[in-house]
Amino acid sequence: MTDGNLKVAIAGGGIGGLATAIALAKHAIPSRVFERRAAFPEEGAGIQIGPNGTRILEGLGVADLLRDQAATPDALSVRDGATGRELTRLPLGSWIAGRHASPYWTAHRQDLHVALRQRADADPLIALTTGVEIVSVIDEGAEIRAVAANGETFNASLLVAADGIWSKLRKHVAADTTPRPTGKIALRSVTPADTLPAGLTRNAVHIWLAPGGHVVHYPVNHGRDIALVVIADDPAHDVEWDLPASGQAAQQKVRSFAEPVRSLVEKAGPWRHWALHSLSELNSWSAGRTVLLGDAAHPVLPFLAQGAVLALEDATTLAACVARHNNDIAMALRSYEQTRRPRARRVAQASARNGRIYHMAGINAVARNTALRMTPPNRVMAGFDWLYGWRL
Repeated sequence: MTDGNLKVAIAGGGIGGLATAIALAKHAIPSRVFERRAAFPEEGAGIQIGPNGTRILEGLGVADLLRDQAATPDALSVRDGATGRELTRLPLGSWIAGRHASPYWTAHRQDLHVALRQRADADPLIALTTGVEIVSVIDEGAEIRAVAANGETFNASLLVAADGIWSKLRKHVAADTTPRPTGKIALRSVTPADTLPAGLTRNAVHIWLAPGGHVVHYPVNHGRDIALVVIADDPAHDVEWDLPASGQAAQQKVRSFAEPVRSLVEKAGPWRHWALHSLSELNSWSAGRTVLLGDAAHPVLPFLAQGAVLALEDATTLAACVARHNNDIAMALRSYEQTRRPRARRVAQASARNGRIYHMAGINAVARNTALRMTPPNRVMAGFDWLYGWRL
């Protein structure tokens, strides 16, 4: 393939897929994004975007399309779930923006997706196709044929599988990679900001810690609404993904929490239910001219708010590697994986560790709470410089 013939097919029109198309276009590489649903979804609930993510959105020309819908919380309030006592208040707002030269945003996932889609729609190098699901691939050496569920095929130089944790294309790269339930579930909702109980800071992220679970809430829609997430033990090891949930189910999970949490959960709704899954680390992220990206390659538990941001990092890195190595796709994919794998592994490990810390019980929880109260907040946040300071 020569420069002018290089073309990329992207399976999945979510955050990772759209960001990849935009990043490739910045290197003058055309792409076609295939979204299996008949229309691009207005999906999800809330999302936290650390400076490593907002920096990428700025570089992709997406930040200005999202800015008016995002919130910029001033602080992260960590509280004991049962008593409601604030254990520490970590600086966000101007402090983290100054430290990392980019803000910490919270937003509705739908608003981020719409901003990415608007940016992609405006680029003549990007074609967006809905109602077509890429389910398999035929690698012919010099190029690849992406095969849709209806049997139609599409020729490309490279196929990027950005089709999420339930990727149908992952089997072409690594065998026996079915996600496993972790025994935790996430219940998510968005509720008007007026439902926030008195005494809680409106423009802040709140995390309430309890044995076996935690609750997170933060402003979205420029502060007009609150995204609410309840993470809890699930002894049944449920596998259901993105389904409606009842308010009673959410209320049952927070019975042991302080009154402000119970009140907020009672007023919120409708709710969606996700069973949390993990995936063993893959031996490789690519095979021939097919490469995995985002959750298809390395799903992470949501205890560090980095899943979508990792996909943004993947997208910009992959595009840079493809542009740098030009017609040598094999070298480009090796460079991409060598660059991204250590980072993804570290974030996944840190996220899992955060979950264990959040869900501590007994003497371990007492020790955790004491450490949070005694450690200067700036020092706690400085410990995440490796995360938020990432640059390509």
